Amino acid sequence: MPGAPGGPPAEVVAAVATAHRDEWGRVLAATARITRDLDLAEECTQDAFERALERWVADGIPRRPGAWLTTVAANRARDVVRREAHGRRLLPLLVVDEEDSGSYAVAPGPLPDDRLRLVFTCCHPALAPEAQVALTLRLVCGLSTADVARAFLVQESTMAARITRAKKKVAAARIPYRVPTREELPARLRAVTEVVHLVFTTGHTAPSGTQLVRDDLVDVAVAMGRMLDDLLPDEPRVTGLLALMLLAQARRRTRLTAEGHLALLSQQDRSRWDRDLIDEAGRLLTRSLEAAPPDRFTVEAAIAAVHAEAPTWESTDWHEIVALYDVLLRLWPTPVVELGRAVALGFRDGPASGLDALAPLLDEPGVATYPYVSAARADFLGRLGRWSDAESAYEEAVALTGNDVERDFLLERLAEVRARLGG
Repeated sequence: MPGAPGGPPAEVVAAVATAHRDEWGRVLAATARITRDLDLAEECTQDAFERALERWVADGIPRRPGAWLTTVAANRARDVVRREAHGRRLLPLLVVDEEDSGSYAVAPGPLPDDRLRLVFTCCHPALAPEAQVALTLRLVCGLSTADVARAFLVQESTMAARITRAKKKVAAARIPYRVPTREELPARLRAVTEVVHLVFTTGHTAPSGTQLVRDDLVDVAVAMGRMLDDLLPDEPRVTGLLALMLLAQARRRTRLTAEGHLALLSQQDRSRWDRDLIDEAGRLLTRSLEAAPPDRFTVEAAIAAVHAEAPTWESTDWHEIVALYDVLLRLWPTPVVELGRAVALGFRDGPASGLDALAPLLDEPGVATYPYVSAARADFLGRLGRWSDAESAYEEAVALTGNDVERDFLLERLAEVRARLGG
């Protein structure tokens, strides 16, 4: 056990753990420029962290742990590359562009942080979306293969094979290890932000299991959002995404009751919401809106901001929320947005209007197994006093829900409806 008698002191273990969380992506990204091989870069980076556990005991924790780790990993990489130079000439290697900063999408000045190269390589459109997510979590965030597998509910061996295939494709397809040009950036940035958002939503409400929230995935996604905003401060899509995630995070302490039950937005204690995060998100949202016409994430953040600014549930500005959903539906016409708009209409104009807005979704094959449509329909039916129909809708929602906390909430609602029917 780290920090136990016979092992490294607790302060060294803690320092290495902090460095792993904060510096893994930076160290690996810099090392990959030397190795031009993602597997070897991983190996050298891991070796640097293992050496830190030994050397920091004897030499003390360095003032700049990230720089120490990068130097050790780079030196190890150069040694291996020199030793294996002949054999490596026969292998497809990562294409590393050494062009000057003028060709990059970031502002003129020093070359961009190597983490940007790594993020855009992991999220290259030549890779399947599931491979993009897996590589990003493994290489940029430093999650173990087992942790990545658990996050997306597959066997570790399956995830290991997926990551290996993705790495081989990066080399074999000659995917360049660079930041896209200004012309390429909009399309490429879309994939990156979609990956970060998927990681966040998977953690924010876990699709299955006993926990409502996967804090590890949420924290990873927010950290990536902050990193991207720091490296690409003039990209409103990034700024909007970060604002959206922070607004959701501001409510994290109130999403469950003291007994561990799900608390709806209308039931949450708003005095416990994190006002610092809400204020930070507000500044980001303003910056995003001032920089360019709003995109999907910015409008979603604006909807979340309306909720965050309402002092009570009863004072929620549903007219504004419906108007924002109308904008979002034009930018991102999906059943998920239609569902959100239908729910907002149900609170603005009454449950009958919400039920009418939901009706077209019932014929959509893509949402046939989406539990939130059934749950919203059940709520509207219950508010209309149509208890038998509400019972059927709640039964359907329960059957489709994989998260235990959400299922328990729905079962409670179902019991209430059945009590009405019995009465």
